[in-house]
Amino acid sequence: MAEARIIDGKTCAAGVRAEVAAQVAALGRDHGLTPGLAVVLVGEDPASAVYVRNKGRQTEAAGMNGWQHRLAADATEAEVLAKVAALNADPAVHGILVQLPLPAQVEARAVIEAIDPAKDVDGFHPINAGRLVAGGEALVPCTPRGCLILLRETLDDLAGAEAVVVGRSNIVGKPLALLLLGQNCTVTLAHSRTRDLAGVCRRADILVAAVGRAGMIRGDWIKPGAAVIDVGINRVPTESGKHRLVGDVAFDEALAVAGAITPVPGGVGPMTIACLLANTVTAACRQHGIAPPEAA
Repeated sequence: MAEARIIDGKTCAAGVRAEVAAQVAALGRDHGLTPGLAVVLVGEDPASAVYVRNKGRQTEAAGMNGWQHRLAADATEAEVLAKVAALNADPAVHGILVQLPLPAQVEARAVIEAIDPAKDVDGFHPINAGRLVAGGEALVPCTPRGCLILLRETLDDLAGAEAVVVGRSNIVGKPLALLLLGQNCTVTLAHSRTRDLAGVCRRADILVAAVGRAGMIRGDWIKPGAAVIDVGINRVPTESGKHRLVGDVAFDEALAVAGAITPVPGGVGPMTIACLLANTVTAACRQHGIAPPEAA
């Protein structure tokens, strides 16, 4: 069997960003509207700071307005909620993202639920989650949306495929299972306590790993020819004492079995920020009564 096709998330994300930039230009030209994204960072977590900088650069490159609001690591929950309330009330802000994780003194759920659902471009608010379940008009979490775009680019028609999603988080696993159902897949949502997890995975035409455990999905867990989406980002030490990023799938083993697979890094990761920008455009359109671009 030939080696698996590598699903190039960087190239796909560049295409999404180019589409977003064209949509932003058209909104400015036809409606005098510039979508705006506000990002709130509490504390100085190094990884979060890098993500926020990348989001800022890509927001600017797409022609959108962008704001970064930095609060001290010891900011109270009331201070964070006050910042969210101010952004909710600002008509120039169409999307609000509060970077997670938050410091221990700030309850993430309280902050997420305080965001106006119409501006919840992360798609985490219970109203957006409920609309996704009911098949309504929701802002969809960015990573699952990016996974779906990659799968549609790779497989075209997903209807009838057996999909297994390993991981049941509210951020990736659950919403992606719903998106795959919406594409007429037959979906199993599996997790660490699933009986015969390896056997369940072997049934999958589409296998998504989103558990946060390096190399958990072995090559012999994969159905020959399956499409594998690896959402995991794990830092593992090397012999030199440094660290490297690996996914939840044993990549070299999977490469010999799968039909197509996302690498780590360079697979799902770039799609997340690209879909955040796309969500911001959608949010801006809906807030102004403009038909949004067709979502993936």
